[in-house]
Amino acid sequence: RRADIAAIGPGGEIWMVEIKSGVPDFRSDSKWPEYIPFCDRFWFAVDHDFPQDLIPEEAGLIVADAFGAAVIRDAPAEKLSPARRKAVTLRLARLAAMRLSAAADAGWTASEAALTSSGL
Repeated sequence: RRADIAAIGPGGEIWMVEIKSGVPDFRSDSKWPEYIPFCDRFWFAVDHDFPQDLIPEEAGLIVADAFGAAVIRDAPAEKLSPARRKAVTLRLARLAAMRLSAAADAGWTASEAALTSSGL
């Protein structure tokens, strides 16, 4: 599973944002509660026409339009355990390094990375 946006905040906290394109997208998504144990703060980002009362209280709310976005309701803070924080931080760092490497290296593919990293 993966959230639409995962980030490491200024204090090392893990933030996740799930973007919903509309009510049908929100109602058909049953996986978002699985993200909450892996982050310190969790938000939904929706369009300005989205009915805001559908967003559960255990999530923050970001409303966006073509010109920008605003945090309407801050996400409740739930501190991760140190072991989980380390695991999630390392996973995000590895993913970011792989994506940066893929963008920088001509001809690089994910299958090549799997072949070369298996010998470590």
